[in-house]
Amino acid sequence: MAAPSDLPCELYSSAQTRQLDASIIASGISGGELMQRAAEATWKALVERWPDAGRLTVFCGAGNNAGDGYLIAVLAQMAGWEVDIYAVGQLDKLSGDAAVAMEKARRAGVDIWAWHPDAEIGGILLDALLGTGLSGPVREPYASVIASINQAGLPVVAVDVPSGLDADRGIAQGCAVRADLTVTFITLKPGLFTAAGPDQVGKLVFAALADLPASAPPPLAERLDMRRWRSVLPPRARASHKGSFGHLVLLGGDHGMGGAIILAAETALRSGAGKVTVLTRAEHVLPLLARCPEVMVRAIEEPGAASPLLDQATCLVVGPGLGRSEWGRALLEAALSADRPCVLDADALNMLAQAPALVPLAPHCIMTPHPAEASRLLGCGTSVVQGDRLEACRQMVQRYGCTVVLKGVGSLIGSPAPDEVALALCSDGNPGMAAAGMGDVLSGLVGALLAQGLEASQAARYGVLVHALAGDVAAKAGQRGVLASDLIGPIRTIINGGAVNAEEL
Repeated sequence: MAAPSDLPCELYSSAQTRQLDASIIASGISGGELMQRAAEATWKALVERWPDAGRLTVFCGAGNNAGDGYLIAVLAQMAGWEVDIYAVGQLDKLSGDAAVAMEKARRAGVDIWAWHPDAEIGGILLDALLGTGLSGPVREPYASVIASINQAGLPVVAVDVPSGLDADRGIAQGCAVRADLTVTFITLKPGLFTAAGPDQVGKLVFAALADLPASAPPPLAERLDMRRWRSVLPPRARASHKGSFGHLVLLGGDHGMGGAIILAAETALRSGAGKVTVLTRAEHVLPLLARCPEVMVRAIEEPGAASPLLDQATCLVVGPGLGRSEWGRALLEAALSADRPCVLDADALNMLAQAPALVPLAPHCIMTPHPAEASRLLGCGTSVVQGDRLEACRQMVQRYGCTVVLKGVGSLIGSPAPDEVALALCSDGNPGMAAAGMGDVLSGLVGALLAQGLEASQAARYGVLVHALAGDVAAKAGQRGVLASDLIGPIRTIINGGAVNAEEL
């Protein structure tokens, strides 16, 4: 992926992008000119990545994506590269600007061949097959061409979107090109960042091609970027005291599950909560105090004893190590009855999925499910959630009435707040964060932000962004072996205005 500073923060759907493309053309920039700009942007990115390759094999379909491919082939030919174009499908289906682009390639002397399975391919492979116009599964002969591209073991560049990738949902439509570099145009599309999208896209380069018209529709989602979120926590007044930054109470840690609540509590302290209290099983009191003597810990064996302590809280975190016994269920019900801003995670979510009487939740609550927990909350399979993560997030917001963080690749945040962009997406983070305890750290961080006065939608968005950036810092030495506790130090650095990525350290 590109560095965040290289990418805009607005995400648009494929349909919105097509409308914007039409609006730009209506404003006076011809479709042919846009196609030429797309070709030049792609060629520039390609040469910067592989300056000495010297050979380009272009795969063109039957739409405007193919037109980009023909013009890129012309630029390569002019640069002295060896160029071959393989046309897939019927050339007589080309029309408009794409047909003009094909004629330019012919006049430039570029070899254009009909695709066949034994075709000789080499150098850099350029995918200009399908783009964003695909509806439904990839059909033949495109499926066979995509398989040949993926099996070639050669560098691959995708024009706008890897062919076969749903640009809105981030899923392969039966099959999809796996690119090393993708150059996308006009807008960023959510499917480039979530579900399988990042694995198919490779390094992402954005080319606007033209300014968006003033009449552009609201974006589908916001891509989280620290440039917009750096000042969300105001400087602390000199007259501040611990009561100024909230009293966060965390509930969890049933028998044998103390690590989760310890991680959440330590993160909450390092994230700036004024006071942190943990209500947990007696067996976890000494280990927690040994690790974090600043935490106030109360042994709770009878859940009814928690209510007076919950009344003192500014906000709550419920779920890390909570378990699904009657003890955990009673603590969850007590927490929701306290009517405090609340972060619900892990087994709190699993029990909530089985307790429709507790739904809907208050708008100041935040749920942080991973895909399997989301599937239980929605009563569907995990594959359904992953098949359309944006829609799953929207459905949970609608059903539960609160802010929802759908964790995973391209974590999504949805909120019922009318003054917020409907969805936010986090494009930071890395596979090293696929480790136990990461969700506990996130819940402690988000709880601490609630304690310091952020609204639920703000706390969720900023918390997810800081958590992901801290994960990137923690993975500086390598993605294998990153521990959840490795994020706690970087989290403190980032929320205090320090480095936001590994390159800055």
